[in-house]
Amino acid sequence: MPLEAPFPPVAERAAALNARYRHHAASAVLRHALQDPMLGPVAMVSSFGAESAVLLHMLAQIDRSVPVLFIDTQMLFAETLQYQQDLAQHLGLSNVQRVQAMPAQLAKTDPQNTLHQINSDACCALRKTQPLQAALAPFDAWITGRKRFQGQTRAELQFFEPDGQGRLKINPLAHWAPVDVADYRINNRLPPHPLVARGYPSIGCAPCTSPVAAGEDPRAGRWRGQGKTECGIHIVDGKIQRKGAA
Repeated sequence: MPLEAPFPPVAERAAALNARYRHHAASAVLRHALQDPMLGPVAMVSSFGAESAVLLHMLAQIDRSVPVLFIDTQMLFAETLQYQQDLAQHLGLSNVQRVQAMPAQLAKTDPQNTLHQINSDACCALRKTQPLQAALAPFDAWITGRKRFQGQTRAELQFFEPDGQGRLKINPLAHWAPVDVADYRINNRLPPHPLVARGYPSIGCAPCTSPVAAGEDPRAGRWRGQGKTECGIHIVDGKIQRKGAA
């Protein structure tokens, strides 16, 4: 279960952990995050997307039994579903847990699977945010693959950050540049997501992801034309972020 008093509030713990591991490499941050007494149970959340293999490989080198929560929105590309199975087997991950919305809730809220066309925020909440929050209930912290270079809303990203009032987020790759990600994948011979070669540098649900042209932001193909940059899993100041948001 998540840590309780007398442990300090999450904001204080995040600040202390950032100070403690400020000069550590990504792999060291990840290793310490799984062992530090200031943290309770930890899970990794992975989309098994374009860059996911890097952090998943890093985890596999430390502990293959750490829970990996994979959010299956039931609207993912078939290539993503196959890649999830292939990559988990390749890395020897032994505790991948598929997270899905409850069938009754889907039938009630999105019976025709068209909610994404009407209200993409509501669709993300139904298929991603709510199921993930339920799956994260037993954990004190969760590991993400977010990086500062991925957009304005992530430009000041730290290794550790509060996630609401009771949980921490851990971002071991926060300070990495695109070249670091590419070099790690090449040096460790990690299989790429098959859609990357087809112009998808950032991959979400099939109906809401489009190819990205040369020179565009890597996330330009996510919710194209909506000004939206986050699905709701990663929220800043309680709000889903949109392009141009402070």
